Amino acid sequence: MSKPRTTHSPPSPPPPPEFEGLLEYIKRSRGFDFTGYKRPGLMRRIQRRMQTVGVAEYPEYTDYLEVHPDEFTHLFNTILINVTGFFRDPETWDYLQGELLPKMLGGSKDGYEPFRCWSAGCATGEESYTLAMVLLEALGPQAFEQRVKIFATDVDEEALAIARAASYTEQQVEGVPKPLLEKYFHRAGDRYVFHKDFRRAVIFGRHDLLQDAPISRIDLLLCRNALMYFNTEAQGRCMERFHFALNDGGVMVLGKAEMLFSRLSLFAPLDMKRRTFTKLPRTHARDRLLVLSQSGTERPVVPVMPATAAGEATADHMRIREAVFDADSSGQVVVDPQGYVALINERARAQFRLNDGDVGRPLQDLELSYRPVELRAAIDRARETHRSVEMKEVLWSNPGGEGRFLDVHVQPLYDHSASALLGVKITFHDVTRFKRLQEELQQSHQELETAYEELQSTNEERETANEELQSTNEELETTNEEIQSTNEELETMNEELQSTNEELQATNEELRQRSEELEKLNAFFSSIMSSLKTGVVVVDNDLRVRAWNETAADMWGLRSDEVVGRHFLDLDIGLPVDQLRPMIRGGLAGDCDGVLVLPARNRRGRELMCHVSCSPAAADGKGVWGVVLTMEEEPAK
Repeated sequence: MSKPRTTHSPPSPPPPPEFEGLLEYIKRSRGFDFTGYKRPGLMRRIQRRMQTVGVAEYPEYTDYLEVHPDEFTHLFNTILINVTGFFRDPETWDYLQGELLPKMLGGSKDGYEPFRCWSAGCATGEESYTLAMVLLEALGPQAFEQRVKIFATDVDEEALAIARAASYTEQQVEGVPKPLLEKYFHRAGDRYVFHKDFRRAVIFGRHDLLQDAPISRIDLLLCRNALMYFNTEAQGRCMERFHFALNDGGVMVLGKAEMLFSRLSLFAPLDMKRRTFTKLPRTHARDRLLVLSQSGTERPVVPVMPATAAGEATADHMRIREAVFDADSSGQVVVDPQGYVALINERARAQFRLNDGDVGRPLQDLELSYRPVELRAAIDRARETHRSVEMKEVLWSNPGGEGRFLDVHVQPLYDHSASALLGVKITFHDVTRFKRLQEELQQSHQELETAYEELQSTNEERETANEELQSTNEELETTNEEIQSTNEELETMNEELQSTNEELQATNEELRQRSEELEKLNAFFSSIMSSLKTGVVVVDNDLRVRAWNETAADMWGLRSDEVVGRHFLDLDIGLPVDQLRPMIRGGLAGDCDGVLVLPARNRRGRELMCHVSCSPAAADGKGVWGVVLTMEEEPAK
C-alpha cells in the first residue's frame, strides 16, 4: 500500500544566538520565560520595541535594559498582546450557554455541587466576567455565589490590575448585550463597573502556563488564543497540565485558531467548530487496539453413572479435551510441577519444531525454555505468586522466516478440590499482525499529526497576525485619539497665545504712552535744569550723582555724562566735597536745609567762594531718597 505523500514547508531559520541571550537575560533578571514562544512572532515584537528606543542590535538592547529598568514594562506590554473582549466569538458562548453548560450543571439550579472554572490567559478580565455572566444566567445569583469559583490567571501583572478593578470604557463593553449590561454593571462616570457582589466569585492571580503548577479539580477550562503563541513543545506541556487540571469529563474550550489534532489521545472533541474538548482517561494505545482472548479451565460436571459407563464417558471427555487443546490456534505447552513437559498442542509443535518425543522431557533441556524468551524464571514466579505472568510483544526470529511478535502467557493450573498445583500452561499468542497494524497506524497517525500541526501552525500564525493587526489598529486608534487630543490642546494654546498677544499689545501701547509722557517730563525737567543760573546737583542715598545741570558743568568744568553715576565725594572738581559730607548726611536724614560757604578752585584754575545749600529729596509717602545741592558763586566785592 502506497503511503500518502506529505509536503513540509521549509523550516524557519534559527534565531541568532544574541536573541537567545536576550531571552535568557530577561528570564534571569525578571523571571519571564519566553523561551517557549514561537520565535518569528516574538522576534517581530521585540524588534518593534527596539526600533522605538532606537537600538539596532540585540546586545545593545540588553545593555539598554540594564541601564533603563523601566523599559521592561514597555517590552512586556509589547510582547504580551492582550487582545480580548466581552462575548468574543459569540457562537462559542451561545453553544456554552445553550447546550454545554446545562448538561454540565446537571440541569438543576438547586444543587450545591461546586463548579470550578479556570480562565487561563485572561488578559484584562473580559472573558472571565463573560463566563461569570453566563453562569449567573444559568444558575441564578444565589446558586452562583454558593457553587461557582472562577480562577482567572495571566502572566501580565498590569493586565491583572485592570481585571481586578473590573472597570471598562463604553467601547470595551460594546459586546455585552444591553440587558446583561444593565443587570450586571453599574455606571461610574464614563465607565462601566462589574457588580462587586458577583466579582467575589472571580479570583485573579499571576500564573505562567509554562512554569507554574496547574490549578486542580477544574470542571470548565477556557484558554482561548493563548496557546498559538507557543511552539509545539510548549503547547504539549500545556496540554499535559490542562489534562491534569481537569476532572474526569471536564471540558476545555480553546480559541478558534487552536486545532489540537496532535493531542487527541488526551482530549476528545465535543464540537470541533467551536473548539470544545472533553478530557479522556489515560489508556495505552495498544489496549485500545488489541483485546487478547485468554483460555481458562472449568471443572466439568460429571453425572453419576455406572462405573463402566463412567469410564467410557471419562475417556470420551479426555479425547474431547485433547482435541480441543490440540486444535487451539495459539501454541500451548503444559509443564508438570516437576518441570517436565506434559502436553504440547499441534500449533506449538509446528511453531517451535517440537515433536511427540519431547513430551516427558525436562523443559530446561528444550530450546523453548530460553528462546524466544526466558521461561524458567517466569514459571518460578507464577508458582510462587500463584498468578499468571504475561510478557508482551516478544520478538521471535523463526529460523528461515521473518520475525514474529508473541505475547507469552504463563498460567499456573490448580486442582481446586485439593488445592494442589497440577502444572503450568504456557500460551503463545501470535500478535504480529496486530503489531504491524499498530505500527502502520502509528506511522499514519504521526504523518497525520504532522500535517495537522502544519495546518494548526499556519492557522495560529494567521490568527496571531490578525491579532497583531487588531492590536496595531487599536494602537492606531489610540494614537489618532491622542493626536486629536493634542490638536485640541494646541488649538487651546493658540487661543491662549492670541489672548496673551492682545494683552501684550495693550501693555505695549500703555508703555509707549508712558514713555512719551516720560520723555516729555524729562524734556521738561531738562529745560528747567538748563534754565537755572545756579549749579544743581542731585545725589541719591548712596551719594551717587543722579543729575548735573549745565551751570554746574560750566562752574566746575565737567560735563554731565562724566559725573552722572559716580560717587559725589570722589569727584575732583576743586571743591572740598569732604566738608559737605555732614551736611549731605543730615539732608538724607531729613534735617532742615543747611548752607555752607567754601573756598574752591575750579578746573580752569579760577578761585571762587561757593555757596552750597542742601535740601532733602523725598517722594510722596516713600521717605527721603536723596538730596539736592545748589551751588552758587559769591560775587566779587
